[in-house]
Amino acid sequence: MTLNWGPVLMSVVFFIVLTPGVLFQLPGKTRVVEFGGFQTSGAAIVIHTLIFFACITVSLIALHIHIYAA
Repeated sequence: MTLNWGPVLMSVVFFIVLTPGVLFQLPGKTRVVEFGGFQTSGAAIVIHTLIFFACITVSLIALHIHIYAA
């Protein structure tokens, strides 16, 4: 029996990259896009959640990313 680690790995990577305020924040506090601000807002959380959902859907369903481990 093999386990598919693709969804787990892709979710962790996208979560780290798309956490609001770590790499970028959309919308920012003073600009549309801020980089490395380490601050967040409710609107940024909603936008980053939608971006996360879109990225994970495309990578898992459309691109068929699978990583199997024994």
